[in-house]
Amino acid sequence: MLSYQHGYHAGNAADVHKHAALCTALEYLARKDKALSYLETHAGRGLYDLSDPAAAKTGEAAQGVGRLLKRFPADHPYPAALARVRAAHGPDAYPGSPLLAATLLRRFDRIDMAELHPAEFAALERALPESPNTRAHHRDGVEMARALTPPDPRRGLMLIDPSWELRDDYARMAALLPAIRRKWGVGALMLWYPLLADGRHRPMTRALREAIPDVTLHEVRFPPARAGHGMQGSGLALVNPPWGLEQALPALSAIFEEK
Repeated sequence: MLSYQHGYHAGNAADVHKHAALCTALEYLARKDKALSYLETHAGRGLYDLSDPAAAKTGEAAQGVGRLLKRFPADHPYPAALARVRAAHGPDAYPGSPLLAATLLRRFDRIDMAELHPAEFAALERALPESPNTRAHHRDGVEMARALTPPDPRRGLMLIDPSWELRDDYARMAALLPAIRRKWGVGALMLWYPLLADGRHRPMTRALREAIPDVTLHEVRFPPARAGHGMQGSGLALVNPPWGLEQALPALSAIFEEK
């Protein structure tokens, strides 16, 4: 699906949830002085400008990172990575998961990211820092996930973050996670999904629990960014989460509790 443009939604509350968990996971993985692999199936452009009219139009960033960032402790890896990106690109910059990963990982780590939209892919290539082990792929993300697993090195994490514009995305993701786990048994898998008013994610999460009994589902709720906005929260399905991530999830939940 090539119509989705994340620039309208960058920095929203779901981004904060997803990116905070991702930064926590990568920070734990990078503590070991061993190379790791990071794969991302739906990368987007990597870097967004929250002063852009597209971002300002929806008000989602104001209700997301603008409202929630101050609730994080200063030493959390998410605000620390965000601050590093903003020091380089300006105070209105917001990094997508590709740039957060590139900021937190080392030059000897392997990074593979897929983006199918031509304009978003071109922007992704511009945003990523040059590194001999970082590759942006202009290809379908699910196809890349199947083709590149198991990666070398085998230790690592895959972020799966489709646009969810097609109804069959839920069935496809329910099948993809077990398939990738069979191929890459030691890999940490992180699937993001939206919590919408009609609850369309529930058959998928039931299927994931049946196929992967030890899957961890972490969901947070937040108020709509504007009248009529259908997203009510954000969910993550975690397989083989890095040590320390599960222990950090209650504190992440608390950040989204209304105060």
